[in-house]
Amino acid sequence: MRAVLVVNPYASRVTEARLAAVERELARVVELTIVRSEYHGHATELVTAACREGCDVLVVFSGDGGFNEALNGLEGDVPIGFLPGGGTSVLPRALGLPAEPLAAAVRLAESIEQWRTRRISLGRVNGRRFAFNAGIGIDAEAVRRVDEMGRRADGKRPGDLAFIMAVVRALASRGGHVEPVLEVKGLGRAASAFVANAAPYTYAKRLALPIAPEAAFELGLDVVAPIRVRRRSLVRTSWAVLLGHPRYANALYAHDVDRIEIFCDHPMPLHADGEDLGDVEHAIFEAERSAVEVFV
Repeated sequence: MRAVLVVNPYASRVTEARLAAVERELARVVELTIVRSEYHGHATELVTAACREGCDVLVVFSGDGGFNEALNGLEGDVPIGFLPGGGTSVLPRALGLPAEPLAAAVRLAESIEQWRTRRISLGRVNGRRFAFNAGIGIDAEAVRRVDEMGRRADGKRPGDLAFIMAVVRALASRGGHVEPVLEVKGLGRAASAFVANAAPYTYAKRLALPIAPEAAFELGLDVVAPIRVRRRSLVRTSWAVLLGHPRYANALYAHDVDRIEIFCDHPMPLHADGEDLGDVEHAIFEAERSAVEVFV
């Protein structure tokens, strides 16, 4: 079988030594070609080209941003695997793969050899695919704040702690108080919206943060939208949301839906899989059921 390995050399945990080890494992079971992404959006182009050239298998060694780009470049029904090269790498971990890149490569090689796959749904927001989460408001603003920190001298992005601190700063900039600023059509007004295609929504190091605990790759989308955040209830609301108890967080909630439409009072940050998609006043989230075959 012909396989293409798309590598993001700037991902936090991608090194030449790890790449060589990953290559050895995969080359045992496939005829492997390695391509490297060089700029934002390049992985999308590389994956589209590989599909059009008739590859049998795709593997992506990257962080979640690279996985997102790859899914947006996927054409036809080429099966795809994901190796955790980022600091968080939510997607492969949520699919049950090991968090360590070489262990994940061993597992993935076995999966390809045995053709062990799973069909999963994806989400779309304003036409952009996402694998596990998207959102409008506080978490999207935190994504932007981390991006604004830039990269280290080695090209790596800041890690989980930087994201958590960005959330804290986003709330602090509002004095810990956020009123409803958007409308989730059919549900009501809220301060922010988290849209999940899987559980967990994300990780903080080893701690899984479910947010929408009933979400699953085989289902439609879930939305959790805290109605408001107040200083006196900030800690309780935050933990209830993060640990997956939306009803205790005074939040709007919907499970396994095909479409979520959100109208903002003013332009607000939007993200998909941790990728900043700019400011929007209107967002349509749609479930793309049974969209992709993935190795597990």
